[in-house]
Amino acid sequence: MADEWTPPAAIEDFVRLDHDRAARRGYPEAVYCEGKTVDQVRAIAAAVGARQARTLFTRAAPEQAAAVLAELPDAAHDPQARLLAWPPQPPEPTGGLVLVLAAGTSDLPVAREAQLTARHLGRATELVTDVGVAGLHRVLGQLDLLRRARVVVVAAGMDGALPSVVAGLVAAPVVALPTSVGYGAAFGGIAPLLSMLNSCSPGVAVVNIDNGYGAGHLAAQIAAPAP
Repeated sequence: MADEWTPPAAIEDFVRLDHDRAARRGYPEAVYCEGKTVDQVRAIAAAVGARQARTLFTRAAPEQAAAVLAELPDAAHDPQARLLAWPPQPPEPTGGLVLVLAAGTSDLPVAREAQLTARHLGRATELVTDVGVAGLHRVLGQLDLLRRARVVVVAAGMDGALPSVVAGLVAAPVVALPTSVGYGAAFGGIAPLLSMLNSCSPGVAVVNIDNGYGAGHLAAQIAAPAP
């Protein structure tokens, strides 16, 4: 820890960490970094370290990630997903497989956020990239893996058609994750969001635009071991 930095006197002035969330819900807290100051993020990381509480830090810009690592130097950091996890090692996986598909390479940051969230919530995960509907043979070539999954997260922008295709091929639930990837008429993810909400394939649940954390969390809950 840098000697010149002093944490805020009262962290409760800007955050009330939910340390009991894991006991109450079965899953630990996540800290959404976007919109927080660097000092606020660093103070939160210090409090997490003091309590030894498993925590995810999502949507962390480089300077916010550096603040977390100043307090939790061994935290796992994925710059592409803008996610940090502490402790760095995920729990031993239980339950079923969470399979994450990225329709295109541009969808990878959000897909990776979903995958890492599910992994650090205790699920085995796999990520398959660049299997969008422009080349259906690519997703059809993954059928064996698709049919081994307990739940499939599909991250797609543009026309957002991939979740409907996947849901027509597998028995597992599909978590549709619209991304803000696409040209003008994609409207920053609104077009794929509406496509996914209008899916004619049953068994598709839709999360918000670019919400990789929400998709990964829902998938981890779906794939949880039977009580």
